[in-house]
Amino acid sequence: MSSFTWAVAFMFLLSTSTTCTAQLSSTFYDNTCPNALSTIRTAIRTAVSRERRMAASLIRLHFHDCFVQGCDASLLLEDSSSINSEKNAIQNKGSIRGENVIEEAKSQVESICPGIVSCADILAVAARDASVAVGGPSWTVKLGRRDSTTANLDEARTDLPLFTASLSELISLFDRKGLNTRDMVALSGSHTIGQAQCAFFRNRIYNNGSDIDANFARTRQRGCPATISPEADARLAALDLVTPNSFDNNYFKNLLQKKGLLESDQILFSGGSTDSIVNEYSKSPKTFKFDFASAMIKMGDIGPLTGSAGQIRRICSAVN
Repeated sequence: MSSFTWAVAFMFLLSTSTTCTAQLSSTFYDNTCPNALSTIRTAIRTAVSRERRMAASLIRLHFHDCFVQGCDASLLLEDSSSINSEKNAIQNKGSIRGENVIEEAKSQVESICPGIVSCADILAVAARDASVAVGGPSWTVKLGRRDSTTANLDEARTDLPLFTASLSELISLFDRKGLNTRDMVALSGSHTIGQAQCAFFRNRIYNNGSDIDANFARTRQRGCPATISPEADARLAALDLVTPNSFDNNYFKNLLQKKGLLESDQILFSGGSTDSIVNEYSKSPKTFKFDFASAMIKMGDIGPLTGSAGQIRRICSAVN
């Protein structure tokens, strides 16, 4: 293929890849609801000040929403006669939280600008504001998404990463969403805050594998008994023991020491292609935060509904 043909092909791909996000703009609500962002920010700051863990939950909400049908707030839809909620997927069931915070922010925005701001945009803004509230990076959020009138449980089951995912599976899942390997590692760094349930790391801390620090495993066993029970399964442990409530690069330092809590964490530093990225982020918090912000912007561009597609929900948990 000639260089001219390659150039034409590249320009075509570039134009088609940006079509779905062409209507998104950071100034989307400047005229229709100028106080929307400050109202959302206040709601998120209040929620995180009450419970620092909420920051991780809100970032995770946005992530789990965007990976299924795009960033359309489909995750927030509850079961109904026409909706089989994505919350029923194993990756979400019993672990998705923070919907009440989004609903509160939505209620406050509705009180000043009814029918204008989508739940999908509130999710995107909330993730950014939650990051900032715990010392993480900020970024410019593009706006103008609309809300889905459907959910997709099957896609949630296949497209959301499992805590047992291999490195190749993770790379493939992210690649399907237009996110490269570096984006994947950076976004995984959100596990520098938040907690995980015992059921998701029990096998790792009791399998005596060579990929986990023995003292770290013993420490985690104190709060996560080997015997399976609903009570034990629900016990929580911080993903980062050292600075669990601060958005820093300690997550990557933990991986270097074989102290990743989940299998899908430690697999990022296990002799594979992502080792160099983990090592880089462990040395440079500035690089990690920059890449995390960039990856969050890219993730926010996944399959948004714009124009007349979808709707602006009155409440986030149900279609109008």
